Amino acid sequence: MSQEENITQSLVSQFGFLEGNIRITRPRRIFLETSLENFPKVFAHAVKELKFNHLCTITGFDELDKLAFMYHLAQESGVLLNLKTSVSKDNPTINTVMPLFPGAEIYERELVDLFGAKVNGLPLGNRYPLTDDWPKDQYPLRKDWKPSQLDEKEGHTHA
Repeated sequence: MSQEENITQSLVSQFGFLEGNIRITRPRRIFLETSLENFPKVFAHAVKELKFNHLCTITGFDELDKLAFMYHLAQESGVLLNLKTSVSKDNPTINTVMPLFPGAEIYERELVDLFGAKVNGLPLGNRYPLTDDWPKDQYPLRKDWKPSQLDEKEGHTHA
């Protein structure tokens, strides 16, 4: 049995609800999707028990009626586990993963600035990557955002 299959089997035996929600796309690449409710325990298990000790990045997706967030974790062996969870676009609230990965702060700030996520537990700090004078409630990586919205609010026009 491959290392990826062992990891997958371990996850499914620990969390039966993951059955059918995990796929190995190629050597060293595992993708799984879980509900926001189950995300914290699956994430913690992957880090603490399966030794996915490196948070590579967090990717945000606008899926029209919801926002999805994929956490890319790596083991020293080179296996990448990509954990995806989704939230309602009307209330895109997630919890920080900073207790396990203090370096997640910069990635979580990107989710706030670019997608409008609310990250519980994220300490107060400067905006990133948008400037401090960027208009409130303007999230440039949402599919329904248009640069013209920025112009209308600020009275700017494109040359």
